[in-house]
Amino acid sequence: MLVLFETAAGYAIFKVLDESKLQQVDSLYKEFETPEKANKVVKLKHFEKFTDTTEALAAATALVEGKIGKSLKKVLKKVVAKEAHEELAVSDAKLGGVIKDKLELSCVHSSAVAELMRCIRSQMESLISGLPPKEMSAMSLGLAHSLSRYKLKFSPDKVDTMIVQAISLLDDLDKELNNYIMRCREWYGWHFPELGKVVVDNLAYCKTVLKIGDRTNVATTDLSEILPEEVEAEVKLAAEISMGTEVSEQDIANIRHLCDQVIEISDYRAQLYDYLKNRMTAIAPNLTVMVGELVGARLISHAGSLLNLAKHPASTVQILGAEKALFRALKTRKDTPKYGLIYHASLVGQTTAKNKGKISRMLAAKASLAIRYDALGEDTNAEMGIENRAKLEARLRQLEDRGIRKISGSGKAMARADKYQHKSEVKIYDPSGDSTIPSTSKKRKFEEVEQQEAAEEPTTSGMKSKKPKKEPQVQEETPETSAEPETPKKKKKKKDKKAVEEPAEELKEEEEEVAVMESTEKKKKKKKKKEEDDE
Repeated sequence: MLVLFETAAGYAIFKVLDESKLQQVDSLYKEFETPEKANKVVKLKHFEKFTDTTEALAAATALVEGKIGKSLKKVLKKVVAKEAHEELAVSDAKLGGVIKDKLELSCVHSSAVAELMRCIRSQMESLISGLPPKEMSAMSLGLAHSLSRYKLKFSPDKVDTMIVQAISLLDDLDKELNNYIMRCREWYGWHFPELGKVVVDNLAYCKTVLKIGDRTNVATTDLSEILPEEVEAEVKLAAEISMGTEVSEQDIANIRHLCDQVIEISDYRAQLYDYLKNRMTAIAPNLTVMVGELVGARLISHAGSLLNLAKHPASTVQILGAEKALFRALKTRKDTPKYGLIYHASLVGQTTAKNKGKISRMLAAKASLAIRYDALGEDTNAEMGIENRAKLEARLRQLEDRGIRKISGSGKAMARADKYQHKSEVKIYDPSGDSTIPSTSKKRKFEEVEQQEAAEEPTTSGMKSKKPKKEPQVQEETPETSAEPETPKKKKKKKDKKAVEEPAEELKEEEEEVAVMESTEKKKKKKKKKEEDDE
């Protein structure tokens, strides 16, 4: 039996001298306790050494994937094929099947073979001659590093640590630049305060101060390279009527030095931004297309690395950077935030306030796919990011134009436009407002007036006060009786009955009041008599 043994230095082919000892699997390790005993069980027949680490890596990756590498194929044809009647013991059953199919060699893999491999590895230095231990350990370490890089698809262009440091430095530079520019404007504002209102741009302001120095030099200084003609004319006009204080040459020198620092830092910041843009395009091209260089770099920096960011779900990517607001909302049981760092992406910024939450959720979902593709994919193109961004832009247009188009149940039918109907805005004149005649009839109006007067009359008037009021009523109603002879008669009878009933009720009330008064007078008289009798 022959044994195929893989090492970091090369392939070794061993010949098993006593196959009967392989049957005792539990006690096999005793046969390899010393190099002398090990040499009695197995003997090195051939050793194929790797020329460099690249060849070792190619052989190791082929073994991991269950394939036959060039060096292994060469060894098997050179040594094992000559003794085709011998069985070949291999450590991987999958590899044995491939060797059997391609080279027609019978391969064996069992628990006894696995134990034999372990025993050979324990006495490898003594069994393989001509291989120093230091060289073996160095080759093992190099192969381990190379294999790890291959498994992780590692390349020096994929180092995201540089992005984390670059974006942090960019933020620090922005803070320092703001502080320096604010100090420069305040300092030079004592001497020439009008310049700060005329020149708004910070970098142009510092360049102007650096070139002018004292405001008395403005008239003789050419600022056409820094400022437009209109602004330059305003600066020269303001310098003539400036209300600023006088400063010494030493003060002007220090202000100029500060302006020089601001210009240098601004140039370095522009250079750093270009560097960050190139690194983001190389490391995360799809993420860069989706959210931009700065937002993508901030997401990577916040997560720690591109691989850590790829482990986050889309819901976490959406609110990454708004952790404080999230936990405050959970604590107070209010609405959680809809977006974090992703809010600064161009797609979210160009939407209306109503649709920002929807777009940020969709953008986070597509961005998480782009992050995973960039971190774990083999390709370095940005086709997927461009395609997803086009889908998001189409969805954004659909949200903005909602209500114009109608989507059918299948979603494939074209939207049908409603039939156009012209609506005239010409208003028709209403002639009813021209008439001064009241809309109600005279008869009805007269009855309403009569009822109001009857309610206002005192109850003590009786029949005498009602009689004279009936005469004008009859006189005024006479011209209308010809048109409607029947209806007014019925109403007169009803009114006469009411007039008779009302004084009768009033008389009864008066009689009751008189009776009450008489009873009270009688009681008073009886009391007086009793008092006189008592006396």
